[in-house]
Amino acid sequence: MPSQFFGLNIAYTGLQASNAWLTTTANNIANVETEGYARQKVVQEAGQALRTFTSYGMAGSGVDAKAIEQIRNQFYDLKYWNSNATLGSYEVKEDYVKQIEDYFTETDTVEGFGSIYSAMFSGLEEVYKSAGSASTKIQFLYLAGNLGEYFSSMHNNLRKLQEDANLEIKNQVDSINTLGSEIASVNKQINKIEINGIIANELRDKRAVLIDKLSKIVDVETQEYPIYTEEGGTIESGANRFIVRIAGGQELVNCYEYNTLSCVARDYKVNQSDAEGLYDIMWSNNLEFNLYGRNLNGTLKGLVEVRDGNNEEYFHGIVKDTTTYDAGTNTSKLVVSADQDYMRDIMKCTLSEEGVITVSNKRFEYTDWEYDAAAQEYTFTVNDNATQFIDSGAAVGNSIQYQGIPYYQEQMNEWVRQFAMTMNAIEQTAKDSNGNPAEVLFAGKKMAEDGMHMFGDDNENFSSSGDNYYRLTAENMIVNRNMVKDASKFLTNSDPDQGQDQQDILNELMDVQINKDKMSFRGCSSKEFLECVLADVALNASNAITFSKNYENITNSIVNQRLSVMGVDNDEEALNLVKFQEAYNLSAKMIQVFTEIYDRLILNTGV
Repeated sequence: MPSQFFGLNIAYTGLQASNAWLTTTANNIANVETEGYARQKVVQEAGQALRTFTSYGMAGSGVDAKAIEQIRNQFYDLKYWNSNATLGSYEVKEDYVKQIEDYFTETDTVEGFGSIYSAMFSGLEEVYKSAGSASTKIQFLYLAGNLGEYFSSMHNNLRKLQEDANLEIKNQVDSINTLGSEIASVNKQINKIEINGIIANELRDKRAVLIDKLSKIVDVETQEYPIYTEEGGTIESGANRFIVRIAGGQELVNCYEYNTLSCVARDYKVNQSDAEGLYDIMWSNNLEFNLYGRNLNGTLKGLVEVRDGNNEEYFHGIVKDTTTYDAGTNTSKLVVSADQDYMRDIMKCTLSEEGVITVSNKRFEYTDWEYDAAAQEYTFTVNDNATQFIDSGAAVGNSIQYQGIPYYQEQMNEWVRQFAMTMNAIEQTAKDSNGNPAEVLFAGKKMAEDGMHMFGDDNENFSSSGDNYYRLTAENMIVNRNMVKDASKFLTNSDPDQGQDQQDILNELMDVQINKDKMSFRGCSSKEFLECVLADVALNASNAITFSKNYENITNSIVNQRLSVMGVDNDEEALNLVKFQEAYNLSAKMIQVFTEIYDRLILNTGV
C-alpha cells in the first residue's frame, strides 16, 4: 500500500526528468557549432510499479532518468570513414597529376618537347642546305643539346616531385602517430569516467573527431567491446576496450596502448631513375608496414601511388637456376626468367644498377645484374646463399597499377634510348676521309669522373655496369662532346669520296622524325612522343578530377545523412525547450497540489 506521500514522490521524479531534459537541450543548443558534437537525449523509463493488494493491483511510481546518451549511427560513421579515405586518395592524385601535366604541357610562352624537337630537325635541314658548313653543324649540335637539356630538366622536375611526395608521406606518418597517441589517451579518460556508470559523451565525440581526421589519411576500422571484472566472467566492469586498425587490419591503437610508425630511408633504389632515400614505413616493433596492400586507402595511398606507381610494369619472374654459393665472397648467382615482354626489351628496363630482390619473401641485396637477350634471363649477383630457391618467385619492387612518377620516368628513358640508338646507328654508317666510322651522335654523362661514355654494339648481352643503352636515361643524355669541340666529326655522308653534296646520312637522320620504320614509340613516330605521354597524363588528370569530385559529393551526402541523426537542429531544440518546460511546470504544479493536500490533511484535520 503506497504511503500518503507517494504522490509527492511521483511528481518529484517527473520534475527531475524534465530538468534533465531541459539541461540536455541547453547543452545541445550550446554546442550547435561544435565540431563533431553528437546531440544528446535523456533515456528514461517508467519507475518500478508497486503492488497495492487492492482492486487496481499496481500503482505507478513515476519516472526514472537512466542516462544521457548520444544520438549517433555507427553505420553512417563507417560510411563516412570509407568515403573520406577514398576522397583523400583522389585529392592527392589530382594535385600531383596537375603538376605533372604542367611540366609536359607546351604553350606559347613555355617551350616544350615539340618546339625543341622541331628546331633540332630544322637545324639538320640547314646543315643539308649548306653542305660542309661548320657553322650550321655547330648550330645543329647546339639544338640537339637542347633536346638533352629538355629531358634532363623534365627528369629533375619529376624527381623533385617524387621527393615532395616522399616528404609528404613522412608528414602523414607523423600525423598518424599523433592521432594514435591522442586516441589512446582519450580511451583512458573515457574508461575512468564510464567505470563509474556514467557515459562520457563529450569524450566520445572527441575520439570520433580524431578518427574522422585519421580516416582521411588512411583507411580505418574500429572495434569496441566490454571489459569484464574477471577473465571469462560475465559481469561488465563498465570500461571498454577500443581498438583502431588501419591499412587493412594493421593495429594502431589497442585501448590505452598504441603502436607508432617510423620512416626509414632506403639505401637502395627500386627503379633506376628514383630519387635517393625514398622511405619505407616500419612499425615500432620492427615489422614492415604494408605500403602496397590492396586494402590501403586514404591520402597515404595516393602519395604512395604517385611516388612509386609503375603501371604494373615491375621486374618479376621465376628463379631458373642458382650457382654454387661462394663462401669466400658470400655471393650467389640467381638466374631469373624474364616473364613479360617489357622485361625482354632493354630499352624499357627500369632495374637499378644495384638494389634488393625479394625471393620467396626473403630479401637479397644484389650488386649487379646481366641480361641474356637470347635466353631471356637475368642473372643477379646476390650477397648471400640463395642456392635453395630454384623455382621460387622473384621480384624487384611491387606491382602498382597507377601511372605514377616512375612510369613517366620510364617513358622518357625508353624514348631517349630508342632515339639515341637509332640516330647513332645511322651516324656510325658514315665514314671519314680515312675510312673510319663516325662517332656516336648522342652519348650519356657518366656518374663518374670521366664525365661521358660511349655505347657498345652488343645488343644481345647487357650488364648493369657495361657501356650499353640501359645506362642512357633522360637525366644524362648529351650530344657527343667530341663533336661539339670539333664539328667536323659530325659526318653527313657514307662515302667521303663522293663529296659533301652526297649527304645520304643527313637524309637518313631527317627521316627518323616521321618514319616509324626507323623509330617507333608506342606505335607512333618519334615526334609524337609528347602526344603519347600527354594522353596518359590527361587521362590520369581527368580521372583524378572526376573521382575527386564524385567522392567529394558522396562524402558531403554522407555528412548530411550523419548530421540528420547526430546534428543539432535549432528548430527542434526550440520545440524541445517549450515541451520540457511545460512538463517541468506541470510536475511543479503537481507538487503544489500535493502540498496543499498534505497541508489540509496534517494541519486542518485532527482530533
